[in-house]
Amino acid sequence: MNKMYPRLVSAVLACATLSLAAMSAGAAEGAAATPAAAPAAVPYVLPANTPAYIRSAIDSADRGAEAKARDANRKPAELLMLSGIKPGDRVVEFASFGQYFTQLLSDIVGPQGRIYMLDLPYTAARAGVASGAFVDKHPNTQYTLVNYNGVELPQNVDAVVNVLYYHDLFINGIDTAALNAKIFKALKPGGVFFIVDHNAEAGSGTRDVKKLHRVDPAVIRQEVIAAGFKLEEESKLLAYPTDDHTQLVFAPGLRGMTDQTVFKFRKPKK
Repeated sequence: MNKMYPRLVSAVLACATLSLAAMSAGAAEGAAATPAAAPAAVPYVLPANTPAYIRSAIDSADRGAEAKARDANRKPAELLMLSGIKPGDRVVEFASFGQYFTQLLSDIVGPQGRIYMLDLPYTAARAGVASGAFVDKHPNTQYTLVNYNGVELPQNVDAVVNVLYYHDLFINGIDTAALNAKIFKALKPGGVFFIVDHNAEAGSGTRDVKKLHRVDPAVIRQEVIAAGFKLEEESKLLAYPTDDHTQLVFAPGLRGMTDQTVFKFRKPKK
């Protein structure tokens, strides 16, 4: 047995070595099969001068993780500061479905304010239930499905907001000149008409509204000024130079990063 002992020890050591090698190979294979962690979402840092009522609305627990994940690209604090909307204001919002901005606006204007959510009837199939539920939870909001060609707007409002939907007015056969005239009449003197939209190629007019969901910003500028508004600011806050204006705004890798123009128009006080 003494002669066999060294052989037994050698065999045991050999088996142990093979087992360790197999475990190492398995670990390496498992590591290779495990997908790399997704890159962390870009954090959204609010500007230091963000008013408390906007900061509170953006930080609200009522906002879902999906909405907050979009903040870095959409820059809600900067947009809302630029709009001038404040507690107590009465605001008309065109195309409220999804409630990304509606939630923020509702929190900002508070119980003394009012948000009038106006959506075209076709949106009811995909967003009507959610919009109705939103109103049930936010008593300072009002939801209406209406053809914008026949809409009767509330009067003496502080602001009218149209975010990423002006181009859709053309797609849906809306008389933009008539609608802009109604908006001008609905706003109190000094009221704001706030518009954000995806940029099309300069000089393209409304050529790409249906195919690419883009509009030449010159079209918006000209039409709204023609209704009597004064252009107070045309901001490049949401400019993305890498967007060449030739792709559909929903294209993979582009959504949320399109080149956009932000307009702040004001109804003259006199």
